Amino acid sequence: MTLSETWFMEGYIDFELQKYRLLAYLQEVKQCFKATRLYPQLSDVVFHYNNLIAFRNNKQFIQDQFPKKLDMVDLKRLELVYEHMLADNELMQELERITQYALDEMKGTINEGAEIYDFVEKNLKIEPVGIIPLYKDEGYVFLRYGEHTDVRIYCYNITLFEHKNSRYKGIKMEFVDSRVKNLANTYEQIKLDIIRSIRTLPNPAVYKVEFPLSVPFAETLLPVAKRMLVKYIGDAG
Repeated sequence: MTLSETWFMEGYIDFELQKYRLLAYLQEVKQCFKATRLYPQLSDVVFHYNNLIAFRNNKQFIQDQFPKKLDMVDLKRLELVYEHMLADNELMQELERITQYALDEMKGTINEGAEIYDFVEKNLKIEPVGIIPLYKDEGYVFLRYGEHTDVRIYCYNITLFEHKNSRYKGIKMEFVDSRVKNLANTYEQIKLDIIRSIRTLPNPAVYKVEFPLSVPFAETLLPVAKRMLVKYIGDAG
């Protein structure tokens, strides 16, 4: 189940109706969390939580949220609807009940997801493999978890993004190959083999990422590892 950006004021604005819609959505999210599947559910709930905050704090919510998604006719229609809603005290009180309840429920769900995220983050170990060059925004990641002997090899690239007054780094990771790690085939040996076989990066930065438990790879381990790697490389200067 998914929620639209403006789910809380779509259709018939009724507290009980929207409450059950919200609870059904959050129930599915929590089921994913119980299975240790974090993404995209965690980022989705955080998005809706921030959306509600924006709605409460910003009377231009509709205009700010949808200029790239709607044509001028639809945008004008939504602005008229929103102006009518603002003038209806009873309707706004009902919306206030809905948004406040949703914020409280979403915050609890976000905290559940954050606990799982923190656990994975604290037990994820990142270390360089060999000597790291000065240029670290491109290289390889060796990822291994649980009892697996297979090492997943990814090529990574870190890019700086600018949005309004903020700047942040994003990372792109592409699967390259997998190798078996054992006493004879160490991380250092795997690094040499990759450099010899691919040859696009003669002196790449290489990091190993290890996690001791088996968790959903695509939904949990990989997203957390990507975020931690960006932070690790940034902190290392």
